[in-house]
Amino acid sequence: MSDTAIDLISLGVTLVGLVISWGVYRRRGAASGMRGAALSLVPLAAAMTGVTEFFVDLAFSPVKWAGVGVAGLAVLLYLTSGAMLSRRAGSGDAGGKAAAPGAGEPKAAGRAGRKPKGAVGGAQPSGDPEMAEIEKILRDRGIS
Repeated sequence: MSDTAIDLISLGVTLVGLVISWGVYRRRGAASGMRGAALSLVPLAAAMTGVTEFFVDLAFSPVKWAGVGVAGLAVLLYLTSGAMLSRRAGSGDAGGKAAAPGAGEPKAAGRAGRKPKGAVGGAQPSGDPEMAEIEKILRDRGIS
């Protein structure tokens, strides 16, 4: 399409939108009318910045649609590989490769037997009996 045709169509859509926005302003108030006017100005702004021409070229170009499809395939492959890698890391020895040290241990057993890095060692007596009770409950559940 030519630039003149795109500009005229965008101007027409904008004018129709502004007329409708005026009616909305009269019925529903200034806020709704201003929102309609803002949305009505988008086609004109898109034509003036060249965005409309990009989308017109995209809509009628099979090569550009093929590019969109290839980009979509790339995103799909990337996300799928990320999901596969996270599953492999979570399952321990997947694919027959040597697992990282400690990766084959069950998570529940490792949680109760070890303290996380930076944890304060031992059961420290607390001056508050309620805190001592809470600490005991947490220790019994394997949370340190």
